[in-house]
Parts: sequence; C-alpha cells; structure tokens
Amino acid sequence: MTFTEICIYQVKLQKTEEFEAQMLKAKKLLEPQKGFWLLRLIKRGYRIDLEQIREGLPPLEIKRIVKNVKYMLDWEFDTKENNGAAQKNLYNSYWTSILC
Repeated sequence: MTFTEICIYQVKLQKTEEFEAQMLKAKKLLEPQKGFWLLRLIKRGYRIDLEQIREGLPPLEIKRIVKNVKYMLDWEFDTKENNGAAQKNLYNSYWTSILC
C-alpha cells in the first residue's frame, strides 16, 4: 500500500503565483526521489451547499476571494520512509520559504 500525505494550505491572494511556482519546483525536485508516485496541487474553485446536493446541481464557482485561496497538496510515495527522505530534501533546499 502506498503512503499518501495531504496538506491544506491557505495562501494570501497576492502570493498565489509565487506559491504555485514553488509547488512546480517541488514537483521537479520530488520526481527523481526514490519511491515517488504522485504530486498533485488542487486549487479550490468551487463550493457545494446542501441545496445543491438535494437538487443534484453542480457546485457553485467561487467568484470572490476574501482573504485566502485554499489549496490541497496530494502526494504519494511507495513507503513512509521514502516520503520522510523526500521531505528532508525539500526542507534542506527551499521548502522553508513556503512554511514561514
């Protein structure tokens, strides 16, 4: 069974381009790592409420961002040990610029 980690990020509206660029760099750094399977960045662009669920309607597009844009980062490795090694490599390269 693979090891999957899901991270949720809230990014200030004016920092979204920088964040997305950092995620592309992270993907390039992770791809050659031992055991790497997948890195997927998902930007939240829709919302669902109970009325839509009841009626079977499609989700509503988020048209106005107040403070933050939400992202989900989904990454998979073959083992948790390979994930840990990759995390260390990211942290030692530039990952701290995202976390701070």
